[in-house]
Amino acid sequence: MFRPISVFLGLRYVRSRHGKGFSTFISASSTVGISLGVLVLILVLSAMNGFERELAKRLLSIVPHGEFIAVDEPVMQWPEKVERLQSENNVLAAAPVVTLNGFLQKSDHIKGLEVRAVDKLLESKVSSIEEFIKQGNWQDLSGYTLVIGSGVAKKLDAKVGDVVQLLYPRNNTPTNGQFAAPLKKNMTVVGIFDFGGAIDETLAYIPLSTGQELLDLNDAVHGLRLRVDDVFQAPKIVQRIGRELNDYVYMKDWTRTQGHVFNDIQLVRTVMFVVMLLVIAVASFNIVSSLFMAVNDKKSDIAILKTMGAKSSVIMLTFVYQGLVNGIIGCISGALIGVYLSLNLTSIIRNIESFFGVHFLSGDVYFIDFLPTELHMQDVYITVTAALILSLLATIYPAWRATRIEPAQVLGQG
Repeated sequence: MFRPISVFLGLRYVRSRHGKGFSTFISASSTVGISLGVLVLILVLSAMNGFERELAKRLLSIVPHGEFIAVDEPVMQWPEKVERLQSENNVLAAAPVVTLNGFLQKSDHIKGLEVRAVDKLLESKVSSIEEFIKQGNWQDLSGYTLVIGSGVAKKLDAKVGDVVQLLYPRNNTPTNGQFAAPLKKNMTVVGIFDFGGAIDETLAYIPLSTGQELLDLNDAVHGLRLRVDDVFQAPKIVQRIGRELNDYVYMKDWTRTQGHVFNDIQLVRTVMFVVMLLVIAVASFNIVSSLFMAVNDKKSDIAILKTMGAKSSVIMLTFVYQGLVNGIIGCISGALIGVYLSLNLTSIIRNIESFFGVHFLSGDVYFIDFLPTELHMQDVYITVTAALILSLLATIYPAWRATRIEPAQVLGQG
């Protein structure tokens, strides 16, 4: 099969280099460094993709994409306004909400939390809370009942069927400057959801009619919640729709409360991409050292090739190909191992946690308690391409230096 002479010589020099001590070590270290850099970069990008996926599918499946909360007066005639919101472009569903802060008490246990009064049918369209019900049934939410998070249930030592006491503030504050005793209502636990994050510790749901009764709202609500088709366009969608509403409301979207999580993911992705590219660049510079040693070792060969009429481009490409072998081997091996580990990262980390008895991610701090992963082949292509470009750049100067060797000086020394 036809091969250019520069490719033939480059591959022959690679084979002849093996077993030559320090030169082989430098060459191997550059290959291993590039491989590790590519491997780790693919792993990091896959983990960041996984966090973004879980942010969109888990956290934002319960957190409202957008909200319109009344400023002074509660929102009246909410069914008509829900229908109007659902007819807007980019809006998948809308639902009413009444919110109050209070305490749940059972025996000697007490827990502060946010209570959302919702319409169970409309709420299941706005959020995916029903998918996270681990005990009980979301559809049993009616009358004086509530659905609580697993963290709240653990704190209160409560289970489905237990009666707990809801303590909530009065609407009217006494004028004598004293604190008013909270109102109390017995509620039956009909469901426990397990989201796997901090929300399990701070949230409970009650029926909309019950919330309206407790706060004397009649048929009004505190606000309206939205679910949109593109969570990352939620701020623009909320602003556009909010300007068209006649009610005096606060316009909120998920980036106000959970946006820091997404920003942290993007920051870590950018920082790690730059850091690992620098690691690959440092490993690529080992190619410079190994090529300089190869050029110095092959001075006589270069001189002979030049006297036989070999062009400078042939000599330069010979050493470029020789140096690129390290980059290609490192990129391919790193990419293959990185892809395999990325596809199995979640199970690998779980096995490590089980073996050592540790837990790397806590659901009390993060919105998930496991390490997610999602491999995008685009990330693999970008990483491998960047590593190959850095490897190519590292070969240019030593290969160019090989073309500056004068045959008369080299052969005259013999």
